[in-house]
Amino acid sequence: MGRRGVAASFRSGEPGGGARYRPQPRAYRAGRPQVWKREKRRGRHAGSGARTRRFVRALPPLMILGGLLFDIFTPPAFTAIPLFVAAPLIAAPFFSLASTVRTGIASMLAVIVLRLYSSTLPEAVPLIELLTLATVSVLAVVINGVVRRSNEQLASARYIAETAMRAVLPQPADRTGGLQVAARYEAAQADEFVGGDLFAVSDTPWGVRLVVGDVRGKGLDAVETVAVVIGAFREAAEQEASLEGVAGRLERALAREEARRGGLDVLEGFITAVLAEIPSGLSRVRIVNRGHPEPILLHPDGALEVLKPSVPALPLGMDLGAWPECTDEWDLPAGTTLLLYTDGLSEARNAEGVFYDPAARLRGRIFPGPEELLSALTDDVRLYTGGESTDDMALLAVVRPAEGQPDRRRTVPIVGVEEA
Repeated sequence: MGRRGVAASFRSGEPGGGARYRPQPRAYRAGRPQVWKREKRRGRHAGSGARTRRFVRALPPLMILGGLLFDIFTPPAFTAIPLFVAAPLIAAPFFSLASTVRTGIASMLAVIVLRLYSSTLPEAVPLIELLTLATVSVLAVVINGVVRRSNEQLASARYIAETAMRAVLPQPADRTGGLQVAARYEAAQADEFVGGDLFAVSDTPWGVRLVVGDVRGKGLDAVETVAVVIGAFREAAEQEASLEGVAGRLERALAREEARRGGLDVLEGFITAVLAEIPSGLSRVRIVNRGHPEPILLHPDGALEVLKPSVPALPLGMDLGAWPECTDEWDLPAGTTLLLYTDGLSEARNAEGVFYDPAARLRGRIFPGPEELLSALTDDVRLYTGGESTDDMALLAVVRPAEGQPDRRRTVPIVGVEEA
């Protein structure tokens, strides 16, 4: 089920267990008036943008038509030449080159027809009007070319940024070390591809190792730090025998990056992160949490567990002396889902300024697989915030399949449970 056009249905009431996730059409909002209102506002905004674009595209011919009517029904002392001049200028940034040229020609033909109708074409003033209109039409063509080149450069820059981000943050395989894996990166802005959130999955001799982190800051500096952390994690995950050793390697990598940059501000150069290890053949998960939002375990019966660290720790990269690593362990039975996320999820706010609580929203819910879980979360947080997220969001879900469970349970029927 695609992410667009469906919304997460989080409904409770299933006797003896959790409710199943059911994708639903966005038109269905029974029992959720506030979400429905926010969705209506988003729909109104989208409809308003489409109406504005249609109006702008209709404006040049309307101005030419208005100029004709104005010139015909007003005394000769009044002229509509400003309307004819404005038509190609308005068309230049919004129309194609051919349409801009046609608009300029149409404006000139309209003036010629009017002056022929009034028998004033050979006079000096109409000739000056035509010369002015021809000059403006040529300028409109030049403007159109500049705008088109700028749009092409912007599209190229966006493509390069997206390609670079995908190279730095590749999508993990659906199946890694016998686990089902799904990852999602949601930018705060629709056209934004670079950011400071990260995730990585690595199958190592010690089991599957994961990292989810959030670099302090935005833009290219944050992406550069993401590349450093991801590279250090992939190397350390293959070489370090313990999760504490992996965290130590990340600290040293950040220290080298700080030295290379000539010293980062201690308040600007840190990264919150969660490191996890799922040993092969063991129903356990080990976690090192460095100042990051707590992961969540979702059990097959709808029960939920927030994995709070036994000892709070500072983020990586805060040069405040040696920090002892503390690894916590939890059971990870078959069918259990481990969810890691950045604060773009937990710090999303609704219209009243209330933070999104993923544990409260997910408790008692059952999902067919990790991909469906992430789709439900992204849809639900988008509805919760009214589509006005202010921070990027990285999500990583890992499932230990039950015996005999297929790799992807996409064909399993998803049953919805209505609220009582």
